[in-house]
Amino acid sequence: VQLQASGGGLVQAGGSLRLSCTASGRSFSNYGMGWFRQAPGKEREFVAAISGNGGNTNYADSVKVRFTISRDGGWNTVSLQMNSLQPEDTAVYYCAADRTAKIYVSSDPDRYDYWGRGTLVTVSS
Repeated sequence: VQLQASGGGLVQAGGSLRLSCTASGRSFSNYGMGWFRQAPGKEREFVAAISGNGGNTNYADSVKVRFTISRDGGWNTVSLQMNSLQPEDTAVYYCAADRTAKIYVSSDPDRYDYWGRGTLVTVSS
C-alpha cells in the first residue's frame, strides 16, 4: 500500500498549486483521505479531508475558502487545490488515508492508517 503525493513547488504569494495524492496497492474508494502539513519547527497540522464516499469534507480554518479537496476519477486519487497561497502555507504536505472514514472525516492524524511521503510547498513573499 502506497500513497504518493506530488505537485509541490515554489510559488509566489497569491499564486496557486494543485497537489495530488495517488493511492496504490488496494482500492481506497471507501477510505477517507486527508492532507496534513508540517512547517519547519512546527508540529504536523490538519489541512483538509474528504470522506470515502466524497460526500463530506472538512477544512482547517486557516485554509477554508482558499483550498479545495476533491476525489478524482477512480477514487484512488485525491487532489488539493490551493489558491491565494501565503508564506505561512509553506510546509511539507502529506496525504493520508483513514480506513474508517467512509462517511465522516477526521482531523486527528492518529485516525489515519496510511501516510505518504510529503511534497514540499514553498511560498515566497
